[in-house]
Amino acid sequence: MRLAPLLALTPIALGIAAAVWMISSDPGPAQLEGGKPVHPVRVLTIAAQNIRPTATAWGNLRAADTWVAVAEVQGEVIWRHPDLEPGRLIQAGTEVLRIDPADYELALAQAEADLDAFSAEAAQLTAEAANTTRILELERKRLALAEADLSRTRRLTEQGAVPQARLDEAERSTLLARRTVAELENTLALIPSREARMAAQIARTQAALDRARRSLDRTALTTPFALRVTEVSAERFQTIAPGQVVIRADGIASAEVVGHLPIDSFRRLVTNVPGGVTLNDMMRDVPATQIDVTLSPLSDPAQEWHARVSRIEGALDARARTVPVVVTVADPYAGADPPRRLPLVSNMQVQLAFKGAPQSGVIAIPEAALHGGMVRVAGPDNLLELRPVTPAFAQDGRVMIAEGLAPGDRVVIDDIAPAIPGMALSPVEALE
Repeated sequence: MRLAPLLALTPIALGIAAAVWMISSDPGPAQLEGGKPVHPVRVLTIAAQNIRPTATAWGNLRAADTWVAVAEVQGEVIWRHPDLEPGRLIQAGTEVLRIDPADYELALAQAEADLDAFSAEAAQLTAEAANTTRILELERKRLALAEADLSRTRRLTEQGAVPQARLDEAERSTLLARRTVAELENTLALIPSREARMAAQIARTQAALDRARRSLDRTALTTPFALRVTEVSAERFQTIAPGQVVIRADGIASAEVVGHLPIDSFRRLVTNVPGGVTLNDMMRDVPATQIDVTLSPLSDPAQEWHARVSRIEGALDARARTVPVVVTVADPYAGADPPRRLPLVSNMQVQLAFKGAPQSGVIAIPEAALHGGMVRVAGPDNLLELRPVTPAFAQDGRVMIAEGLAPGDRVVIDDIAPAIPGMALSPVEALE
């Protein structure tokens, strides 16, 4: 009966003995020669990298080309293309609307008749000038003969060989010849002014003829490029007036979107452009070759379209401090297969992903390794250093360091609390 309490205490005594043995045999914290504790940490050895700066923007698509068809002549709509409806696609060079041309055909016929009449009058005037010139030559010869006869008759009258009546008759004949020559010369002198007036009438009639032809051509509206109709405000049998907007449409060859990038982000994208490149060159040539752009609709981010930077709009946004970058995507309807793949249509919200000019020799560290402008570094003796650095920008969870670090430095990426300069570390290289 006395052995039962002893048997119950035996396991407890064994547990106490085991605990005492484990505590006494524990070596305790690792000790340096100076007696300082060592902190195991993960470190990342810095190496220079090649990166491409990135930026993201959002915007609404718009057509790169738009067509606003304005009626230039008045008349009744007598024909309308069957596909001239909002949302329809129409190829370039397609006649889509026709206005009654009857009035303009009559005006054209009248102008052609007037031109023929004036041309005939001009030919008649030319012939008249030629005839007058020939008659004038004959009359001048007759005048010469009359004057010679007058001189001869005057001498004979003075000699008493002929009566005075014969002299008077010779003088009358000479005066009549002179008058005829003068009249013909006056008529011939007026020919140039008549020809000038006729030329002006012909020019005015030709202008009326050209205007009638132009008006007749404007009775038919033809698409200037492949487009998608957005608005139609002209119906068949409706009378339209000059200046009235009848069709609005968007070109389908290309679309564009304005992405507003912060100035610093845009500057990073074009930092490493070739030397000697001016701003105009950069806006015209460099973005197409140095900046890659991917466009994705917000409604379906899985879709991707390759685009290019085409230009920078006229002015920066002073309030938002952003650069309006115009991005163009070619053939926005290519591969469209609704609903699996939608075309890029106007007012669609999209995301723009920019990749800038490559930068070499960049030092990057994880964002978690940066502590308020300080980086913890494992020094040569595995002692902790708190080193001030100058960050350039952050991207994809990493911070690019402009100053303060060099290749080969070992950056502590674990958190140490408290972080005391000179504390001993046991660094372990981390996998990126």
